[in-house]
Amino acid sequence: MRPYELSLAAAADAIRDRRLSPVDLVDSVLERAREVQPGLGAYVTITADRARAAARAAEREVASGRVRGPLHGVPMGLKDLIDVAGTATTASSRVRAGHRARADSTVAARLAAAGAVLAGKTHTHEFAYGLTTPQTRNARDRARIAGGSSGGSAVAVAAGAATFALGTDTGGSIRVPAALNGVVGLKPTYGLVPRHGVTSLSWSLDHVGPITRTVEDAALVLAAVAGHDPRDPASTPAPVTGHRRPARDGDLTGLRVGVPSTYYFDRVDPEVETAVRRAVRRLAELGARLVDVEIPMARYVQAIQWGLMVPEASAYHERTLRTAADLYEDDVRVLLEAGELMSAGDHLRAQRARTLMRREWARMLRQVDVVVAPTVPLTAVPAGQASVSWPDGTVEAVSDAYVRLSAPANITGVPALTVPVGADRAGLPIGMQVLGRPFDEATVVRVGHAYERSTA
Repeated sequence: MRPYELSLAAAADAIRDRRLSPVDLVDSVLERAREVQPGLGAYVTITADRARAAARAAEREVASGRVRGPLHGVPMGLKDLIDVAGTATTASSRVRAGHRARADSTVAARLAAAGAVLAGKTHTHEFAYGLTTPQTRNARDRARIAGGSSGGSAVAVAAGAATFALGTDTGGSIRVPAALNGVVGLKPTYGLVPRHGVTSLSWSLDHVGPITRTVEDAALVLAAVAGHDPRDPASTPAPVTGHRRPARDGDLTGLRVGVPSTYYFDRVDPEVETAVRRAVRRLAELGARLVDVEIPMARYVQAIQWGLMVPEASAYHERTLRTAADLYEDDVRVLLEAGELMSAGDHLRAQRARTLMRREWARMLRQVDVVVAPTVPLTAVPAGQASVSWPDGTVEAVSDAYVRLSAPANITGVPALTVPVGADRAGLPIGMQVLGRPFDEATVVRVGHAYERSTA
């Protein structure tokens, strides 16, 4: 196995035991990134010189016995909404041409302190306002979409061009591309990972989290970035759980796993449903007790999501929308302009409905420890496809289809993990979502890791 193919945990063990040099690992990943970048377009920029310098410094520290932890010397990609001092934060937009960050974001500073090595900044759908990341191609099939808005981060990890990456998630933007590219994505509880220095799409829905090759890797990255920061008003001083390497026995005896009888399996491709239900049966074989649950207030999900996100995004872009509207891509500009037509009353009603939905989800999650469901209702569609037609006659926009099953976790703020659970007949990845109680990432990670190990 070549170094770029290693999981984060495997690379960390090899570096700690002096079986692998950080320089060799970073060189392998950079070479892989150079090889796949023309065809996949995962990166906005590859910071090769910076990465090699950091790798040499990590190698010296490791040689002297100063290993900072499992991320030390490991190369990463950061979604290009995340500030790194002295580098551009383009948000994959012409609006940000010439921009340079003055200081590190909280997550970038914490990763640097943990010894992680920046391989480059990864593409996003412009300002994270979309679910396709059109600049980037799917790692499994270049004729298909990468998913978004953290498409570059997911493709970089899936292709071996980063050992791990960070993305952001406002309506599914970590989980959707992770599922479509066959990797792991973790959206933490709202407020667990600080967003200071991260370009916002919708302040009340935005999350930052890891995209990795394994669930164990996601837990290791979460440990480095989670924790209170007063510079983010939403940051919560809750204790970080789920940050240690999960137990290896995979025993889920007594764990109550909620299986939705409503919403999450509606308008889902049959191959996706089959793969997810097979994975759910595997959890039962590992000792979990399956419990049917009804998803509360499901009919209001889309209205709440858009009622919160659209006006908040338009408020963030108010100045540049007036001075540089022609620099936005058409799809994003139209959404931003539409947001200016929404009333304050619409936004307030969405906030009130979110409060009710959070309360009802808390009630549901007292009956079970986690809920499992498809991450997205269909695998990656061909690039340029605008809509999906379902057997019941419903025609749905591609972005609406992808966000439909992921948005509830953003509205409620609960942690949500996507884990690969197979592929369709075309070989395209299928993801299963594990949703848990607020700040109980430990249980979410436990379930995902147990499934993952049972199929390894």
